[in-house]
Amino acid sequence: MSRPTAFRTKPVISKTRRTVLKAGGTLLLSVFAPSASHAAQILAVRVWPAEDYTRVTLENDTNLKTSHFIVKNPERLVVDIEGIDLNPTLKSLVAKIQSNDPYIRQVRVGQNRPNVVRLVFDLKEEIKPQVFMLKPIGEYQHRLIFDLYPVNPPDPITALIEKGQWLKELPAESKPQHSEPPIAKADPREPKLPQLTRMITIALDPGHGGEDPGAVGRGGSREKDVVLAIAKRLKARIEEQPNMRVMLTRDADYFVPLHVRVQKARKVQADLFVSIHADAWVEPTARGSSVFALSEKGASSTAARWLANKENAADLIGGVNIKGRDRQLAGVLLDLSTTAQINDSMKLAKAVLGEIGGINRLHKNGVEQAGFAVLKAPDIPSILVETAFISNPEEEAKLTDDNYQDQMADAMLKGIKKYFSQNPPLAKNRMT
Repeated sequence: MSRPTAFRTKPVISKTRRTVLKAGGTLLLSVFAPSASHAAQILAVRVWPAEDYTRVTLENDTNLKTSHFIVKNPERLVVDIEGIDLNPTLKSLVAKIQSNDPYIRQVRVGQNRPNVVRLVFDLKEEIKPQVFMLKPIGEYQHRLIFDLYPVNPPDPITALIEKGQWLKELPAESKPQHSEPPIAKADPREPKLPQLTRMITIALDPGHGGEDPGAVGRGGSREKDVVLAIAKRLKARIEEQPNMRVMLTRDADYFVPLHVRVQKARKVQADLFVSIHADAWVEPTARGSSVFALSEKGASSTAARWLANKENAADLIGGVNIKGRDRQLAGVLLDLSTTAQINDSMKLAKAVLGEIGGINRLHKNGVEQAGFAVLKAPDIPSILVETAFISNPEEEAKLTDDNYQDQMADAMLKGIKKYFSQNPPLAKNRMT
């Protein structure tokens, strides 16, 4: 992966330049004839809006040189891209900005001077931009990435409480009334939650997203779509439980780096972390569901090691700004995963695997282990669930079926409840 272009910050903009940028609200300064030399070609433009940040991707046939700066009052991000001429694909970026984008109001595109295109992003609030290049990988050629992060991001715990609506959605008789609220409605076939004096927080992690589609089935189904659908169904079921609330590491189609997924879970002090995926193999006959936990001593099988390596490569495909990554956090996650965490993860994995085995054939009868980066929170029991093989046409049809998605969500919830019935959570400061 190439190093990102260094930012060129200009804290003071001359009065003349500020006037040019503001005048008339338009950018099309001038249009010149194409240079005699070959200009790079923009092949595709994509926009991924999300509450966390908005990503804009320009896919092109070569490495590009860029510079950018912020203009205030109103907030704008100005980007100059060298070595390209304006083409219809790049112009189409204007129409891809939706009115509900949380950070971009509109974008203006113009030929600033020969072989230099200027983009002006009119912003809805103050942002911290990250602009970087990605080398070709998989189906992608060179990609120029603009990640627009809010200067004042929302507090994750506050957002969790506001979004959950976990009390408002419960029937009145199920709402907690005292320090030991009632457990879920009685069902002799389901494990019971222990009497609790605090809230349990579950972090659900739908794999892949945005630039990273994950595995793609023969029928065109994408892993990132089916796992998000299953995660949302499971989220709804968890929110119906009296003493449980849930956080999704992503709730729409956008990319989240692996270390950020873990970081999000730790910020809300999650009691469990469940990463949801759909398996794939080179042969379409491979089938069955699996549950994985972290391993301290290497993978439990060659296939498990291959899968972990594939999932850990998600950052390369999804596109991580290496320069902007919190290396200290990454080191903590790699170094401090404890034996206790792995033991608890194995207990959770066995409980969930036992329930999933009731709705789908298991790929292997036992829990597997490998070095999945997303399972390396040192203080949160963490598992990765492969819901079925999307590369198997029969299981691909299951993964896109509403009934199967419901069954999978039900099975995972039963496994989570069984785990807590046998392993009551330790007291923390989040009292109900």
